Amino acid sequence: MPAPLRLLFLCVANSARSQMAEGLARHLFGDRATVQSAGSAPTRVNPNAIAVLAELGIDATGHASTLVDDIPSDSIDLVITLCAEEVCPVYPGRVERLHWPHPDPAGAPPDKALERFREVRDMLRARLGAFGRERGLL
Repeated sequence: MPAPLRLLFLCVANSARSQMAEGLARHLFGDRATVQSAGSAPTRVNPNAIAVLAELGIDATGHASTLVDDIPSDSIDLVITLCAEEVCPVYPGRVERLHWPHPDPAGAPPDKALERFREVRDMLRARLGAFGRERGLL
């Protein structure tokens, strides 16, 4: 069995998009990938991210926001940045890089927040499914 692909999802706050991508990738890829997420200015995991993952049976209650500087550069094969409107953090080191811009659902008005989180979750799930099939992770 080949070594697991070591993935890092990266955005600014590490509270919504990268957290949802981490939870989805762990769920989809299982032991075929090791998955982390981080941000350049981490805050806390957005409760809406936890809620919309839970709708799919994914428990993200143990997730925590992580500073990108705390991720050892020798522990990552591939960095996927998820920023759209803001400037994405840069991850040092020689790694493969992909950019999947997705809107930040955390900026949605309160009455639209869950709807926006679901939209971004579903976009990420579709993108990860295609990525997983392309890379032999599914």
